[in-house]
Formats: sequence, C-alpha cells, structure tokens
Amino acid sequence: MDPTTSSRRGFLRHAAGGLVISASLTAPETVQAQSQTPDSPTGSVLRTRGQLSSDGRTFLESERAVPVAGRADVLVCGGGPAGIGAALSAARAGAKVQLLEVAGCLGGVWTAGLLTKILDTENKTGIMKELLGEFMMRGGAVARKTKGTVYDPEIAKLVLEELCVAAGVQIQLHTRLVGTVLDERNRVAAVLTESKSGRQAWLADRFVDCSGDGDLAAHAGCRFDVGTGADCACQPMSMLALLTGVEPEAIQPFVRETGSEAKRRLLKLMEENGIMPTYRAPTLRHLHSGVYSLMTNHEYGVSAFDAGAITEATLRARREIHEIVAGMRKLGGPWKELSVVATAEQIGVREGRRIRGRFAITAEGLAEGLRHEEAVCRATFPIDVHALDGSGNKEISKSFKQGGLKPYDIPYPSLVAADVDGLLMAGRCISGDFIAHSSYRVTGNSVPMGEAAGLAAAVSLRKGVQPHELNWNDIKEDVSVRQ
Repeated sequence: MDPTTSSRRGFLRHAAGGLVISASLTAPETVQAQSQTPDSPTGSVLRTRGQLSSDGRTFLESERAVPVAGRADVLVCGGGPAGIGAALSAARAGAKVQLLEVAGCLGGVWTAGLLTKILDTENKTGIMKELLGEFMMRGGAVARKTKGTVYDPEIAKLVLEELCVAAGVQIQLHTRLVGTVLDERNRVAAVLTESKSGRQAWLADRFVDCSGDGDLAAHAGCRFDVGTGADCACQPMSMLALLTGVEPEAIQPFVRETGSEAKRRLLKLMEENGIMPTYRAPTLRHLHSGVYSLMTNHEYGVSAFDAGAITEATLRARREIHEIVAGMRKLGGPWKELSVVATAEQIGVREGRRIRGRFAITAEGLAEGLRHEEAVCRATFPIDVHALDGSGNKEISKSFKQGGLKPYDIPYPSLVAADVDGLLMAGRCISGDFIAHSSYRVTGNSVPMGEAAGLAAAVSLRKGVQPHELNWNDIKEDVSVRQ
C-alpha cells in the first residue's frame, strides 16, 4: 500500500471519532506560529483542495494548516442559557473564557428561539436569580408581575451581552463548532470551527459543552443516547413567533398568564373557525404593550442532526404560523389587525444527544425524589414529553408520566463527561434518560447547570486537577473561602 494512502486513511479514522493530536499543539509558541489568518479586510480565504471519488459520493480534502484563533483557560461552546451560566461563572472565578455561539446573538432559545418564558426558576439562586432580576427591572409590567420569567427577547440579548462583556468573557458569534481535538492523554485540547473567518482552531485547558445537542462531546468521541425506543424517537420541534395588532384587554381570556384554561379557549376558537394547529395546546403570552408571543406549532420526527430535515421543518413551521395568523385575522373583531412581527431565527429543538456522564439521572430517580450529596441544583419541573407523532391529541404524552415525579437533585457528576477528560456539559445534553431529560431540559435548570460547570472548570484549573477528580462540595468550599 502506498505510504501516503495509508497515512491518509489513518487520518480519516482519527477524524471519525475526534482528531487526536500531540499536547505540543497547546504550547504558546505553537499558537504564535500558527495564528496567521487570511487578510480579513480584503476578503482573502484559505482555499480548499482535494479530490472527488470516482463514484461522486465523497470528497477527499487535502491537508491544510488551520490557524489557531485563540487560547483560553475555559472554552464554552454555545451561548444559550447554559452557556451564559458557564461563561459568567468561570470568568467571575478568575478564568480567561472564550464563548463561541452559532447565532448572531447570545441567549440561544431565549433570544434566537423567541422562547419568552423561563420555566423552573422558583427555587433557583445565583446567576439565574440575577438574570431574572435584570429582565424584570428592564422589562415592562408583565416582566415585573412574573418576576422576570416572561421577558422581552431583545432586552435579554442586551442584558446577556453586557454581563458577559463586563465579566471579561471573549465572545465570537456566527461561529459553528465542527470538530474536537484530543491529545494523547485523552483530554480535550482544542475545537475546530467554521465561520466567515474560515476554519479555525481554538485551544483551552477546560471545555464546557453547552451546545444543546452535545456537539462538542460527540466530536470528542463520547458515547451518547438519543430519544427513546429502537427508532430513537424524539420530541417534536416548535417554532415561536412574536405578534402584534390586538389590545390586551380584548383578548385577555386567551392569554396564558390568565390561567391554564386560556390554552383550551384559544384552541376551541381556532378549531371552530377551521384553524387546526399542529400543537393542540396553543399558547399566547402578552410580553409588553401590544406585543405577544405565540407557540402553536409542532414538527414531528425531525432529527436535530439533519440540516436538510430541519430546513424543511423550519419552512413548514413558518408557513403554518403565517397561515394561522391570517386565519385569525379573518375572525374580525379584536383579531382583525393581528400580524406577525417576527418568527424565530432558530426553530426550537427539545431533544438532541444525551451525553454519557459519570452519573445518569433516571426516571426512577425522579419518582423517588433523588437526593445527591453533590447536587448543583434542585429541579421541580414535571415530566413533559410532547407527543412524539401527529396522531392522537398532539399535545403531551401522559404515558411517560406514570412513574411520577418528586423534586429531585441534578448531581455534579451528571455534568462531567465519562469518556474524555477536561470536558463538562450543561443544559439539555447532560447525562440522563429520556424521561428525566423531559423534566431537567427546561432553561430554569440550564442556567444553574452552566454556572456549576463553569465554576468547576475554573476551580479544577486552580487546583491542578481534572473536573472528574473534584467533589462539588470541595468546589463550593474553595469558592466560599476565596470570597
């Protein structure tokens, strides 16, 4: 066999499970030597070369030098609620933090996804409490009445940016992670990204996967689970929208914050007039002045890892929102001027990978009200599995609730990757089973998870140990002593 061919095949085998590199890449002189980037103002690029296979099904890319864009103590992948918690806590603990985000703003589902409601916040302290205070103080009457849990996405964007900048977090938006690099000690050493700056490498000593779908961990070769059953069935995606053109007093019975009956009233009104939403519990929230949030869409059977399928779901969902609003306008009366202000940039994904950690949260743990000596927060949100297909009531699948739920702990080991070192997770990609995930996935839990992971990353560096070698109580003690 030709030596070049053998070498190239070996490279591809490594690439399939996360590139493996020498620790020498992390040396400061290496950063300096490889940090040359294209001349950005002129628009020059690092060109790709390679060879198309004879059957036209694959493209073998030639090797090229990827510039190192930066080096940090802690790198956080994903700037959603979990990523914000991780970046702020690590930076405030003294670490140099790099935050990478694929969207054009921080906040993830809060902002690009137009969520507008934060669930499971009542018993949360720390950064979650701080953010709610900011949303409440800067928001309108509804934000104040709901203690910040119903918020304005534009205010959230600004708050998150200002807090991260004040903490010294280095932020790069419009940047997607496409690879993870391990060293010979099975430690995450770098990640690779793509953006308008081209392909770049980012070095760090600790990494926190807050991507939602567990992208960083998957590229590192970590084991993971998806959905439920042999076909890995996942919860549906949903697109949200902002509406205007109606007076709050005129439609008050249909606004969610007036009570749980509001959903049923809104569905009845829609169905009586020939409007059949794919989500059978349509939710209308009043944000401020004449601006509302609408969630009335389900996209079933869409893989979080299939860009083509997500694209088709996004097009369907956006069309459905506009059709529903047009149908509501035809009702006349208070609805005659109803119109769409914006649809979400990113369709809401409820479920991606669940990365194997050092402890898995299970349905049994929820039923028993799991108590753990290394609890980072306590979750109270119920089991919430949206219908897995379009048949039946198209709302919540009650069959998964049979085991019951008591308030339970989210343990620190659930945030620590089992298969590689130097990697923590936060948000819906932590270690747990399908039923447990349906409860802990909400964003009121994501922020304290991120806060714990970022703090653990910083303290592990200070102590010169890996995150899995730390006990959560030792981390808390270290912080309290320094304060």
